[in-house]
Amino acid sequence: MKIKITPLYLLVILFFLLSCRSKEKTGGKKAPDDIIPYKVTNIFPHDRNSFIQGLVIHDGRLFESTGQSNSWIAEVNIATGVQDKKVTLDSKYFGEGITILNNKIYQLTWQSKVGFIYDWKTFNKTGEFQYEYEGWGITHNGKNLFVSDGTDKLHILDTVTLKDIKVLEVKDQGIKRDSLNELEYIEGFVYANVWMTNTIVKIDPLNGEVVGKMDLSKMGQEVRLKDPDADVLNGIAYETKSKTILITGKRWPAYYAIRFTGTEKLEK
Repeated sequence: MKIKITPLYLLVILFFLLSCRSKEKTGGKKAPDDIIPYKVTNIFPHDRNSFIQGLVIHDGRLFESTGQSNSWIAEVNIATGVQDKKVTLDSKYFGEGITILNNKIYQLTWQSKVGFIYDWKTFNKTGEFQYEYEGWGITHNGKNLFVSDGTDKLHILDTVTLKDIKVLEVKDQGIKRDSLNELEYIEGFVYANVWMTNTIVKIDPLNGEVVGKMDLSKMGQEVRLKDPDADVLNGIAYETKSKTILITGKRWPAYYAIRFTGTEKLEK
């Protein structure tokens, strides 16, 4: 039997996290100035079979997309990790990131250079769009879409034409920061998983500069102790009301709920 979680219940769970004691404390050693401190507030189950490519919270509901030959988009019950599967792609498509804007789910595919658009409530397909690069991660700032292609570039798309209006070159102290993967827009900045690492970078969308980094090595080590088959870190979702961020990875056994601490702390 599948247990369905309501939007209100998800928000209650995430607000409850704020009163939980941290399961991960920052060490006594002073971190480098660009390292963003955080604390883990709770851990939820995640489907170990999910080769996750996109994660997003919208209207109090959690959505996930996956890749490989059985790519799908699903609403997920955060308390159980169980999916209410709604869309499964044709096996010729390798699913990638998703985001939700203007009542639409935008989904990327990897090398097919085609994206799909769905009604976010019914999951009915309403359109397609083309692009000239690989599709990796996608997010939005409430106005435009941001797309990563696995390089150092972020493509900013107009939501009417779904064409590039600007391409940001992401740099970290003057050096190209490539391998940008899953994306999430959080309080004015783009956060990106760096593929094959335990790092998330914080990017200024005005100039492409990396202005902060999250070191999730401890989390990655903990995951692999629980499940040696767990793959790379991938998946960032932000819940605006509770200021809670969900983190996970490909075939990870858990979602980690975190909050920023120190100067990065997001106030309610």
